[in-house]
Amino acid sequence: MYDRILLPTDAEDGTELAVEHAIAVAEQTDAELHLLYVVDSDVYSTYSGDEYVHEFESLEAALEQVGEDALESASEAAHEAGLESTTVVRHGSPHEEILDYADEADVDLLVMGSKERSGEYRQLLGSVTDRVARLSSRPITIVKTPVESN
Repeated sequence: MYDRILLPTDAEDGTELAVEHAIAVAEQTDAELHLLYVVDSDVYSTYSGDEYVHEFESLEAALEQVGEDALESASEAAHEAGLESTTVVRHGSPHEEILDYADEADVDLLVMGSKERSGEYRQLLGSVTDRVARLSSRPITIVKTPVESN
């Protein structure tokens, strides 16, 4: 049924459920697992960098490192389940890069995490998962993670 599964990750807390689900589906269907992190170019291209202090050269490099760490963690979880995975870091608009990669790799299923947030929050900010779900012609499984209220 599925030959190639794509799991885009944003390195946020709560992505563990999406990682677990993607790995389980890949195991059950003997599918290739593709792991993708997109460095949001809007974040680093609009930042002046004047006050930014970090152990990396720039905000872009720091975001890349965050993505590589997230991909390594997901890849290790896949490896523990007996799966090999392809990991990719891209730069650009997250929803566009996810859709482009899905087309290029000809994935059969996207597995994406999403936090359960109020309607007002979603109307104001939206989400990458929402955009991908609206624009993709490929099947998408959205794995919801509850957000703890403070």
